[in-house]
Amino acid sequence: MLSSPDVGPLEQEYVLRALKSGWVAPAGPDLVEFEREIAERVGVPHAVGLASGTAGLHLALVSWGIGPGDTVPVSTLTFAATVNAIRYVGAEPHFVDSDPVTGNMSPALLREALLQLRDEGRQVRVVVPVDLLGKCADYNAIQAVADEFGLKVLADAAESFGAVYQGRPAGSIGDAAVLSFNGNKVMTTSGGGMLLTRDGELAAHARKLSTQAREPVVHYEHTEIGYNYRLSNILAALGRAQLARLDEMIERRRGWRSAYRVLFEQSAGVTVLGGPEDSDTNCWLTAVIVDPDRSSWSVADLVAAMTAAQIETRPMWKPIHLQPVSARLRGTLDGTAERLFETGLTLPSGSGMSDAEFNRVADIITDVIERAG
Repeated sequence: MLSSPDVGPLEQEYVLRALKSGWVAPAGPDLVEFEREIAERVGVPHAVGLASGTAGLHLALVSWGIGPGDTVPVSTLTFAATVNAIRYVGAEPHFVDSDPVTGNMSPALLREALLQLRDEGRQVRVVVPVDLLGKCADYNAIQAVADEFGLKVLADAAESFGAVYQGRPAGSIGDAAVLSFNGNKVMTTSGGGMLLTRDGELAAHARKLSTQAREPVVHYEHTEIGYNYRLSNILAALGRAQLARLDEMIERRRGWRSAYRVLFEQSAGVTVLGGPEDSDTNCWLTAVIVDPDRSSWSVADLVAAMTAAQIETRPMWKPIHLQPVSARLRGTLDGTAERLFETGLTLPSGSGMSDAEFNRVADIITDVIERAG
């Protein structure tokens, strides 16, 4: 797999301890501690453990009253979950194209989109940038645009936990941010996520909504629609063990990124997505972009060789504006995301990958490059 779960004895110890404690129900002491530890790591006062990163996006939008009549600018180069959350609340996504070096939302195109939407009389109250493959978006520029138009920033940091942006941890930027602990992420709780914010009112409301919006009375009382979104205590215990190992797992991924750079450095027309500097990214997945006009080999050549060896690779995210489910939705687009999708490929990057497994991948890459001459 591209990024298999990296678990071992420490995770077994934490989960078994949680089981033995009797806290099998959704909430419990490991969940409380996991939220505290994540908040401390990121540097925000509030963290809400949830069933997924998607749930975090949804609850933030619900809590802010985003719904029908709202238009939400969002990165087009992302996984469907980011945009699904916007559509859950009845708002309309407006797709914003990518920076060609990082694949993240282009601040210039965001501003262009907002000017257009303002001229059309659209209501825009929040923007949702995405940290692609572990690299933070250009938040200073995005925040400047958001401030100009009076918008909140909801950062989708699902892929970037452990990364930094100009010294600030991923998840600490914007009015709120979400993390994902899905099975393929840099650290996992099997399934799960976290909503992070400095806004205590938002955190309290999201926590309430995540437990079916039950009022704090002895009987079951509900004054608003809630959701079954709370992270379980047992999965939080798994997350605590993963968090204790996060830095070493990121370093392992950075090692693979460096090794990939060496493999491709003499191959004309091939670049590693994200720019030349890796110290600020968690290197969740390494992706290469192969320029068909300059390279002697193509993405298709590498995919064929990897497939023959039964090694998984994956194209870049298919831009959401190209997805059938997005037909009739609009965006501010310049073709960058489409080009990255057509010429990009993500490679095995997991921290649990062995040296022997990486060497097998490296041998195939070397063979493809040498055969192309």
